[in-house]
Amino acid sequence: MTEQRDIQRRTVLKTAGAAGLTTVTIAGPARAAGVGDDVVIPWSDQPDPIPEDRTDIIGTLLVWENLDSRYTPSNNFFTVKHYNLPTLDAADYRLMVHGKVRHPRTFTLAAMRGMPRREVDFTLEFSGNSAAPFFIGGIGNARWGGTPLHLLLRQMRPADDATEVVFWGADRGPVTIRDNAGVIGPGTTGKTEQDTTGGLDLTITEQFARSMSLKEAMAPENLLCFEMNGEALPREHGFPVRLIAPGWYGVANVKWLTRIEIVDQRYAGRFMAREYVSIREEKVGGEMVWTFHTVSHARLKSAPARVTRRGDRHTVTGVAWGAPIARVEVQIDEGPWRATTVDHAHERNGFAWRFWRYDWGTPAKGEHTVRSRAFDTDGTMQPPPDDPYLTSRVTFWENNGQITRRILIR
Repeated sequence: MTEQRDIQRRTVLKTAGAAGLTTVTIAGPARAAGVGDDVVIPWSDQPDPIPEDRTDIIGTLLVWENLDSRYTPSNNFFTVKHYNLPTLDAADYRLMVHGKVRHPRTFTLAAMRGMPRREVDFTLEFSGNSAAPFFIGGIGNARWGGTPLHLLLRQMRPADDATEVVFWGADRGPVTIRDNAGVIGPGTTGKTEQDTTGGLDLTITEQFARSMSLKEAMAPENLLCFEMNGEALPREHGFPVRLIAPGWYGVANVKWLTRIEIVDQRYAGRFMAREYVSIREEKVGGEMVWTFHTVSHARLKSAPARVTRRGDRHTVTGVAWGAPIARVEVQIDEGPWRATTVDHAHERNGFAWRFWRYDWGTPAKGEHTVRSRAFDTDGTMQPPPDDPYLTSRVTFWENNGQITRRILIR
């Protein structure tokens, strides 16, 4: 039976065993790494615990040593929460599509389930992954199912001047906007307080929202998603409907989707113009200038996942994602780069991570370093951590530098 049929028949089996196991086993070819008597050797550079003041924001993170399957189960898939955790009822759920369209409409969950359905394998990564000592597991891979977004947008017939699509989630919270320039005028419905400079600080309740261009929104792989790994989308991951935008960082995949607004100008809300913005200093025309761009598409990346031992033979296993993968190389202890074997056998659409393996043989006892680098089909190489484009950043978003892990062989 094919892997696709396994998913469609809901044969997702949650792995048992140690607490915190972060993968899901699917019958047949979904098993991607590690079999039988393999012994997993823990990395010696374990991540720091999530700080107490962020445990309400950050959920389960991937434990790399446990990665032995292509699919991450929903109950062990990482979460990042910006505001509250909405509770939406499936029977009462409505998705409004409006704005610069000729035929605005509101859809029920049942109506969307009755439309043509598509599945996509997509590795979702938090754009701040690998940026902090505790945050190295903000990533997971799932098979997402739902209605292709472009089908609804075409039904609505966007107006000729429509250029941008804004996706609104149900989550919301208070936001204070600094106004040192005195541009906030009287009559606002938000709460204002005068600061020490004479300006007003405006506190509002802002709804989570992200946008992309109309052309980007029309990509055939984008889904109004209501299923994750063959089951109903869990509440923590956006029940009943979320946007799945393969090839984009996690923040663009809006959860608890309640409204889609088509507009004729750029949307500049908190998570487009003020946060999730990469800031760096670059040299332009002999002069150093500051540049800003909104976090959007995922970047080419790879990571060593785990080292296993069978008898006296050792194997390094990892994954690569963020672009169509051509090859992956491994470096041990600053030695020469070595080719790995990349699993392309189950490639569906180019948006899911690819497993790779390296036969390490019988390494000497002691501590070693393991680094990987990926190459995409255009020849682009995953950059080293000291790449000027990465080191010029003053924000921690979009860190796709090569990852080095340490391991002790006894």
